[in-house]
Amino acid sequence: QVQLVESGGGLVQAGGSLRLSCAASGRTFSSYAMGWFRQALGKEREFVAAIGWSGGIAYSEDSMKGRFTISRDNAKNTVYLQLNSLKPEDTAVYYCAARATEGLMSQSTEYNYWGQGTQVTVSS
Repeated sequence: QVQLVESGGGLVQAGGSLRLSCAASGRTFSSYAMGWFRQALGKEREFVAAIGWSGGIAYSEDSMKGRFTISRDNAKNTVYLQLNSLKPEDTAVYYCAARATEGLMSQSTEYNYWGQGTQVTVSS
């Protein structure tokens, strides 16, 4: 079992930055592949980025690429999502997810565990 707790969201002006954190419980964090997703009000949950336990990384192939960076610190049981050059359309609840097997998956159904989410609001 893995419990995930996101933090770092908030209100920021367009062009600003935020760093989201996802702290995981459990002693096997290093063996989990991790992902970030987001869900805007009235829209479906969408993939943002994923990072494998071996260090492989994948990003959503749209405007998020180049502005967002995923990383992990296995010693701290934490995965991060750095958000730069934020736009109002980035406003959403950002979720951290974990899967017990390696793989850079973009489908939410591939993940076994989810955090409660952290709100990111970007004002224009």
